Amino acid sequence: MKNLKYKRVLLKLSGESLMGDKGFGIDQTVIDFFADEIKKAHDAGAELGIVIGGGNIYRGLSASSQGIDRATGDYMGMLATMINSLALQNAIEKRNITTRLMSAIKMEAIAEPYIRRRAIRHLEKGRVVILGAGTGHPYFSTDTAASLRAVEIKADVIVKGTRVEGVFDSDPEKNPDALKFETITYLDILKKNLRVMDLTAVSLCQENELPMIVFNMDTPDNLLKLIKGENVGTLIHNPVKTAEKV
Repeated sequence: MKNLKYKRVLLKLSGESLMGDKGFGIDQTVIDFFADEIKKAHDAGAELGIVIGGGNIYRGLSASSQGIDRATGDYMGMLATMINSLALQNAIEKRNITTRLMSAIKMEAIAEPYIRRRAIRHLEKGRVVILGAGTGHPYFSTDTAASLRAVEIKADVIVKGTRVEGVFDSDPEKNPDALKFETITYLDILKKNLRVMDLTAVSLCQENELPMIVFNMDTPDNLLKLIKGENVGTLIHNPVKTAEKV
């Protein structure tokens, strides 16, 4: 299938999304569901890079309240992303899709080191590339890592899978009257202080004119519909150039 609006896609998943109803760790049912959705997109011809957070196992940002140095906590969080990445890699490969796990921190026994040109080559060959260990540096979130990797691999779009239908003017899980945006600019995201991604991640996408779509990953076929160009989630873009491009 060649009629895709977005050919090369960076999918960002939160670590918390892997918990399901467990409250901690990895729910295999969720992993299997995500792998099925990724397979649909892959089979349609999309080139997929994936970044997963580690919040279901460890959050570096909250570690300081436990007396752990921020940098140390962030490195622990990076290792948590590798655990999630391995779990997702295993589920995807069970669906007969070739994958590559690449790490920003060297750990040759389980992953290739992240090299931009090699990652692009894997994508061109139809492999799903999972990008673990964040940026490899403390003080940067996996949201920022996702934005950075999306720019580096020249993705057409970065898509953030969440539990809600897109970007709202307030938390839709707390406010039933929250208003959903169909499209919104990066500037308005910053002005309205909408917590879609952290400021560094938003600024990276804004500066590099990379469109972002926030959507509900828990709805079957949403990822496939999105890459085909169907109206799913909220499109975030720059006011003029990116809006014309997308």
